[in-house]
Amino acid sequence: MGQGKSQFTEEELQDYQDLTYFNKKEVLYAHQKFKVLAPEKVGHNKNAKLPMSKMLNYPELNVNPFGDRICKVFSSSRDGDCTFEDFLDMMSVFGEAAPKSVKAEHAFRIFDFDGDDMLGVSDLKQVIERLIGKDNHLTEQEMEYLVQNILEEADLDDDGALSFPEFEHIINRSSDFMNAFRMRL
Repeated sequence: MGQGKSQFTEEELQDYQDLTYFNKKEVLYAHQKFKVLAPEKVGHNKNAKLPMSKMLNYPELNVNPFGDRICKVFSSSRDGDCTFEDFLDMMSVFGEAAPKSVKAEHAFRIFDFDGDDMLGVSDLKQVIERLIGKDNHLTEQEMEYLVQNILEEADLDDDGALSFPEFEHIINRSSDFMNAFRMRL
């Protein structure tokens, strides 16, 4: 009945602390949360990789309309499957201590469905569709109207898409972005 032994060495914990916005205690807590997703797989294997289907069982990913995109962006293999380090990186970016610029960079990548480093019409339509939900449908005309309004507001160089600096400009004007881009451990 002693204290549980960590799977990580002090050096590993220090590295995780140095590379994230977490302290050592939070890193260990994150590992517990990761382990709960697949105890049979993680067990004593700190290098276990969980499939996206298991990752999406994390409560805040499960209800997030971008859960699959979040997993893919943070997955080191870009397929949505995550190691503990991927999970830790994700939780760190979504944590309270992460700066707005880091959150904005990751939000942009999550919304950039086609991976072309721009949020074009197709990306914006997918973002809107996910935000309004599967049960609410917009007409094509309503969708075009929304996309055009977004571009009129944010597309400063009139190229028909949002670059990261244009996206970041909008984020910086949004007072609730930091609260919306947060997940609890």
